[in-house]
This record gives sequence, structure tokens and C-alpha cells, in this order.
Amino acid sequence: MIKLHEEVINSVYLPFLDASERRQIFFGGSSSGKSVFLSQRVVYDLLQGGRNYLITRQVGRTLRGSVYTEIKKVISDWGVSELFDVSRSDMLITCQNGYQAIFCGLDDVEKLKSLTPQKGVITDIWVEEATETEQPTIKQLFKRQRGGSGKTPKRLTLSFNPILRSHWIYEEYFANAEWADDQSVYRGDGLAILKTTYKNNRFLTAADIADLENESDPYFRDVYTLGKWGVLGNVIFTNWRVADLDNPADEYYLPTNQRTNRRNGLDFGFSSDPAAMSCTHYDRNHKRIYIFDELYETGLTNDILADAIKTKIAQDYVKADSAEPKSIAELQGHGVSAEGAKKGKDSVLFGIQWLQQQEIIVDKRCVNMRNELSSYKWKEDAGGHAMRVPVDRNNHLIDALRYAYEDEMADKWFFSSYD
Repeated sequence: MIKLHEEVINSVYLPFLDASERRQIFFGGSSSGKSVFLSQRVVYDLLQGGRNYLITRQVGRTLRGSVYTEIKKVISDWGVSELFDVSRSDMLITCQNGYQAIFCGLDDVEKLKSLTPQKGVITDIWVEEATETEQPTIKQLFKRQRGGSGKTPKRLTLSFNPILRSHWIYEEYFANAEWADDQSVYRGDGLAILKTTYKNNRFLTAADIADLENESDPYFRDVYTLGKWGVLGNVIFTNWRVADLDNPADEYYLPTNQRTNRRNGLDFGFSSDPAAMSCTHYDRNHKRIYIFDELYETGLTNDILADAIKTKIAQDYVKADSAEPKSIAELQGHGVSAEGAKKGKDSVLFGIQWLQQQEIIVDKRCVNMRNELSSYKWKEDAGGHAMRVPVDRNNHLIDALRYAYEDEMADKWFFSSYD
């Protein structure tokens, strides 16, 4: 029997190390240590034996730079590397006793259906950043765990920052549990919920704590500092809806061969901020923007970013943030048809105003764009009144969208200087 103690694990999580509830939810503020704990629990369970994990996220590529890396770090920090075979190419971690952690994106449904561990059955499914995922997908994952004759209780685990109270996860799990904002634990009816914040993470630095405590925007303070479900006022975009652009039964169905008037925009990022690209089609006659694909990923060097861009748009042009001319030149050197956006005086506000005059249709798979459009808001004064200044946060794909449509805006605006 392996024992863990507070030297390696935050004490708030210890009661959940061997939790057996069928559904488990770990949520709360930024830097609360929830993903680290769940990564520790994966390694702990694999060493104990009897559990196999399927670890997922909506977009498979994002797993490599998030929980896959975190689990590898736990294995190294605990000094048990010799007990694990870590396959980078297959995104597979195998313990010496035969139990495995399998990583797969929810965007690769066919591969997901065929995944089988080498020993036993999948007992645990962990969905990281679960707010990116649709309700039917979670239900399918739950069904995926049926069967098998083992005595080990099966568990479906969701982890996330809470975002908006209107999200389906709140309606399905929290409303039914009569969750209160000042509550931190719920256990009953096969459901376990744990809310944590930065205050539960004793491994944070003073600078990390100061960043969170100095957050002044009410929504972001509630969600990312205090770990509460957000209630958003003064949202900027209300002129958008979600559609299944690949489904002929959807009223906004847009076959691939009709996505000909393409506009692509790119906002650069690397460590804390993602590289974000919006891939769209413009129906000028109906003033309608179709967002059919996106790229949203941290940790991409420009050579890897170039390959990811070409996979999405081939030789199409992409308008990129002109604040990084070196990055644009490197992308061009790797075969990407990139050019810098002009970003003229007051272009942010003008771009927002122009986009507000369009109908924006977002494909259901573009979860990051949906999250940004849901939470992009105006700053508020002391009385809670909206100011004509957007909160510069969680707007990477929206910035990319503005760059993509700069030429369409140029007829109505003279870009005279850089902002």
C-alpha cells in the first residue's frame, strides 16, 4: 500500500485520493492545484494497480502540453521513472505492473472508440477543462465505462474553472445538488464535488498569490481568484450562435466546398497565452461570419506553429498580429502565407463595433471561440456601469477574428497609426 502525505500533496485533496463516487468534480480558481492533484492521483493509482485511465480533453493536441506533461513531472519528482514506460509518440504511460494511462482528444472520436488497455478495463476517465466539452460527449464517455467484471469502482472525473453559471455542467450537477457559493464540498448520491482556490495550494509563490489577489474585474475575480461560478454582465457580443456546420440538417449547414470566401486571423502566444487562429468564411451579402475551425494552443515554437497552421488552412493567407514581425517572417520562412495586420488607431473598438454588426455563426467544435465570446466584456466603473473599454483577457481568438476582417473594415475606417 502506497501512502501520500502533505509533503507532496495539498491537504485539501487527501480525502479524495481514494474517493469512490461514480462522478467526481474538481473545480475552482486558478492555481488551486487541482490538475496537479489529479495527476498525482493517476500516478498513485497506476502504482497501486487495478486502475486504467483514459485522459481526455476536447482537442487532443492540447493534452501534450498540459496533463501529459504534468503526469510525467509527478513520475520524475517521485523518483519512480524506472517503474514507467512513457511513450511520447503514442501518448501512453504504462506502469511496470501493466496498468496504463491513455491520452486521447475528444476530437478523435473513432480512435476513442477503439482504445483498450493492455490489462483489464478502463476504470477511470478524466476530462480536463471539461467546460470545453458538450453534454452529449460526457454522457457517451460515461457509457464508455460500462461493462467489465472488476471490483474496482469506476469513476468519471471532470476538472475545470467554473466560467459561467449558465453552463450545462452547473445545471446538471450543481443545481441538482443545491450548491451554494460559499460551499466547498459535496458528497452524496454517487457524486463528489470539491471546490478549491489558490488558498488551498501551499506551493504557490508570493508573486502568484499577489497576481490573483490583485484582480480587480468582478467577473474574473469571482471565477479565477475565488473559484465561483460567474455571472457575467456587460458582455460585448450577443450576436452569435452555435451551429453544426457539417450537419445537413442544421439551418446553418455550410459544406466544405462552399467555404470559399475565407478569412483567417492569428494572434501570437507561447507560454501563458495561446497561439490562436480563427478560420472563417464570410457571406458578405448576409453580413454573416462562419467560424468553422480554430487553433488554440500554448507552447508552440514558430516551426511547429507553422505546421499546425498549414494543417488547418494549407496555403490560404492569414492575417497575424503585426506586433511580432520576427514571428511573421519565421512563419513565412516555413511556408505560411502570413502578413501583418495594420492595427490602426482605435482599431480595437472599431473592430468590435464592426463585428457587432455581423451575424456570427460558430461551429459547435470551436469551443475556445465560444468561451471567449461568452465572457468577453466591457470594463465597469465603480457603479457597475459599462465603460467603452474591453477587458483585455481571454480574447485571443477574438483579436485574431478582428485581424482576419481588417480588409473588410478598411472601406469604413482609415488605419492611420498603430495602437
